[in-house]
Amino acid sequence: MLFHRTYESSPDHSWVVFIHGAGGSSAVWFKQVRAFRPDFNILLVDLRGHGRSADYDGQGRPYTLNSIAEDVMDVLDHAGIRSAYFVGVSLGTILIRTLVDLYPDRIRAAVYAGAVAGFTPVARALVASGHFLKYIVPFSTLYGMLAWIIMPGRKAREARAVFRREAKSVRPDEFRRWMRMTREVNGRMRAWADAAKSCPSMYIMGARDYLFLPPVRRIVAASPNARLEVLQGAGHVCNIEQPRRFNRLATAYLSEMDGSIWPD
Repeated sequence: MLFHRTYESSPDHSWVVFIHGAGGSSAVWFKQVRAFRPDFNILLVDLRGHGRSADYDGQGRPYTLNSIAEDVMDVLDHAGIRSAYFVGVSLGTILIRTLVDLYPDRIRAAVYAGAVAGFTPVARALVASGHFLKYIVPFSTLYGMLAWIIMPGRKAREARAVFRREAKSVRPDEFRRWMRMTREVNGRMRAWADAAKSCPSMYIMGARDYLFLPPVRRIVAASPNARLEVLQGAGHVCNIEQPRRFNRLATAYLSEMDGSIWPD
């Protein structure tokens, strides 16, 4: 199964599952683990083809969002986790919304960082360019270009460095598979917006996340169970750029949810 790591502080604590984005690994959560451990048990996973799951083939399952969600659920079953809170970043938020759709009784609430909740015209153009260039431009060059466009400026320098470092373990064909899944994402975005209404959710977005913040504002406005916090001065990967503010907001929200729904 997927490579995973657990930090179990107490059998009485609820579990939080962290889901990274495309080209990353569970290492992108290094600034969250210490802040969450006093109040929650933690499960970190490396998704198929990423990090220490680089050689995991999904047991022959097709390369779809549903099958990757099943990869994650296999880990929860193995660890004996009946239900959990989920925290995701970037394309990892799409996977969480897939889990909400497939396993609604196992997702207590979600925190979405840099959520990909829809595509602006600029984002659509970026995805189209990635599809066109993925067989022409070397993977490292293409990934660096995409990282700069999504995470521009000096303030996002650390976030870009982390993702470039983690992307070294991702093979080019793996990155192309994730690029191909953007078509599936686009086709199912409306259904996810409806599903988001049923799952308590907090969106934590950077004010400088110009590609993805506008669609999130629209979804939150239409979802009674959703909240939005915008971090001034932060960009797409706000959990790395402003970890203290992100951790404070996320842990407070999940602690609030912990006593209000589905007590074990």
